[in-house]
Amino acid sequence: MIFGRSRKARFLAAVEGFETAVRNRDAKRSHQGFGEIYRTFGKAAGEEIAEGGVRLAALLPEVPDGPRGPAAMIVGACVERGADARRCAPAVFTGLAQALEAAEEFCERWAASGGGDFPEPDDRDPEPDVVERVGHCAAFGWWTLPQWEMAAVAMLNRPEVRTELDGADRARLLRGLRTVSEASKHDFKCLVHALLVLDDEPLIALHRPSGTGYALRMTGLGDNFQLHTLLADVLIGGGHLPGRAPSAREAAVCRSEPGQVPTTGSFNLVAPDGSWVWNEGTPVDIPVVDGTRLLVLDPSPYQRGWPAGRFFPKMTGDLVLERVLGAEETARWFGKVAPGKD
Repeated sequence: MIFGRSRKARFLAAVEGFETAVRNRDAKRSHQGFGEIYRTFGKAAGEEIAEGGVRLAALLPEVPDGPRGPAAMIVGACVERGADARRCAPAVFTGLAQALEAAEEFCERWAASGGGDFPEPDDRDPEPDVVERVGHCAAFGWWTLPQWEMAAVAMLNRPEVRTELDGADRARLLRGLRTVSEASKHDFKCLVHALLVLDDEPLIALHRPSGTGYALRMTGLGDNFQLHTLLADVLIGGGHLPGRAPSAREAAVCRSEPGQVPTTGSFNLVAPDGSWVWNEGTPVDIPVVDGTRLLVLDPSPYQRGWPAGRFFPKMTGDLVLERVLGAEETARWFGKVAPGKD
């Protein structure tokens, strides 16, 4: 019994050792301590994970550049195992913003010093010639950005984190990601999609063939494949529209159940101006009209299939029907959309 408790405490002991080494600026012991965190994480009990994640998040500003990104990933892994995301997220987003700013500097200096293909970050420190070319901070910003991306997505999987993230901070992160992506040609799709996720968002859906309208509310949808499947589940499966309804399993994996299931599209998602709203995009692509996102459901021009599921497997999502619109209200909304194409 004593041995069992000792093994369960090893993760917190490793966290404590890492804290001490970092605060004493002991690089050798910091490296050893972080290795012990990795070794003991998998078998740590839930209460250890909960405490250790918060303590590591609080330590992040003091962690040196090399292990800071990996430490943030451990914080993200702790959140995925139950640590308080609300308490861990601020330090992760601060570190992400700093890494992103340094990565922008990296892009500028890389271009100014001859350009060429960007080096691919790996789990080692940047090569000395890279550091010499762009500087220490810029090199580590670029090198650790994928690690900060994973840590931030782990935070954004939680609805309380998404709803509490300041809108101006969210916009700054998206601008920085766009700048780095355009300069480097590297894709940070997961983080961009996570920052664009909408919560408690009203949606008006107009079904053109039947002339009917629906007021819905969506939360935690990572892409429009997920939205499309849930629209079919709620409207066709709910008996409001004709057509093929997704199976219970297809709908469940789009909400909270693990896995993916093949499905077939039921609609063509169309913006009020007649342009297509692509399944590969996100619900934020749906235009806002008079304060509410407005989507037209046209017949699918051809059969399309995809794996039903969630872009973010650890992010639960939902779409609920709040009410069926009356004929007069539906007509008003249809008056705001372009006529259908023959």
